[in-house]
Amino acid sequence: MPFFRLNDGDLRPDDTIDFNPEDVPRAIAAFGGEMVTKGTEVAMHTHRKDELVLALRGVVRLEAGQSVWIVPPRCAVWIPRDVAHSVSVAGDVEVYCLFVEPDAALKLPRQCCTLTISPLLERLLVHATHMPVMYDIDGADGRIAAVLLDQLSLAPAEELRFPMPEDTRLRRMASAMIADPSDRATIDDWGRRIAMAPRTLTRILQRETGMSFGRWRQQLHILIALQRLDQGSSVQTVALDLGYEGASAFVTMFRKALGKPPARYLAERRIAAH
Repeated sequence: MPFFRLNDGDLRPDDTIDFNPEDVPRAIAAFGGEMVTKGTEVAMHTHRKDELVLALRGVVRLEAGQSVWIVPPRCAVWIPRDVAHSVSVAGDVEVYCLFVEPDAALKLPRQCCTLTISPLLERLLVHATHMPVMYDIDGADGRIAAVLLDQLSLAPAEELRFPMPEDTRLRRMASAMIADPSDRATIDDWGRRIAMAPRTLTRILQRETGMSFGRWRQQLHILIALQRLDQGSSVQTVALDLGYEGASAFVTMFRKALGKPPARYLAERRIAAH
């Protein structure tokens, strides 16, 4: 199966350009890709197969339904068949996509979610991109595909998502917050920006996301922080990038939200993944 190399949307010619995982008559079809980009987006689309998106490097953001996933470390986003979604990537990106026939994924969730990916599952997925497209179902690759699906069904699901409101004004606000997470505008500031009374904004946001404004913004900051810390950024750098005055305030927020400071949280995730 193919591994693509792109540079801001330009695919290097090879003999796998016509590969379409939707047409492969196998339980799984996979491809990987590397690219360096200032920003590339695949617009809203659907698949007849279930899909898993795993990022090993770079910034990968996926929107599906009423949520945005900023793919965190050692996690992937699971997208069931027929769910409309868009994907955007930026930076030095390495991403893998697995397509699964729905009848081969009966134990997996029927809604979008984040799945924790173990090192074994990661290696199986990377290996799948090097298997023949029409792999021998009864041979070694067929057995690897079966093990991959078994491991995928055991992957723990996590609520690592940023809920997107349905209201168009609040969606505009959410997009602006994602684009500039350092913006510390208050709910009154946002009310003026989107021409909505703060009380109305609060009521609609709570109804459509189940979160207060403060908790909602905190969720976005946690997702961005997990990704950047895993990529090697310091706590101080991440804190400043998210608009905090210093590392102490950021660590306090992180500990209150997840029960432990960033370094300990990430260390325990790495141990648990193994």
